[in-house]
Amino acid sequence: MRRLLWLMGMFKIPMIAFVRPKLMLLDENSSQIRIKLKRRTKNHLKSMYFGSLAVGADMAAGLHAFYFAEESGVKVSFAFKAVKAEFLKRAMSDVYFNSDEGQIVKKAFDEAMSTKERVNKWIKVEAKNTDNEIVAVFDMEISVKVR
Repeated sequence: MRRLLWLMGMFKIPMIAFVRPKLMLLDENSSQIRIKLKRRTKNHLKSMYFGSLAVGADMAAGLHAFYFAEESGVKVSFAFKAVKAEFLKRAMSDVYFNSDEGQIVKKAFDEAMSTKERVNKWIKVEAKNTDNEIVAVFDMEISVKVR
C-alpha cells in the first residue's frame, strides 16, 4: 500500500506527492497517515496549512477503499461527495490522521459489489498533533462504486 500511495501521488494526484504523507498503519479497521510540519505544509502562522490537513484526512479516509479493492481484486471508483471539518486547535507540529471506520468502508464496498450501484457513507477522521491532542475532526462522505 505504501507503493500504491507513492504511485498515486506521482501520477494521479500530485498534491499527495507534494505534502509527502507517510502511511503509518493500515488494516481492516484502522488507518493512520502522518504529515510532517515542514516548509511545504506550513501556512503564514507557522501551523499546518488547511490544504495539507485536507490531504491527510482524504488519505486516512480513502485508503480503506483501495485496501478492500486490492484484497478482493476488483477495480473501484472512489470519490468524496462532501466534507465537514471542525478545526479545534492550530497544528503546530506533525499531524497524525486517524480513521477507525474501516468496517463502514467495507460495508459500502460490499454493498457496491452486490448492487453494482454507487454507495455513499460518512467516515470520521481525527487529526492529532504529536502531543496526542485533537487539532481537527473531519466528517467525509465517501462514494464507492465497483467497476
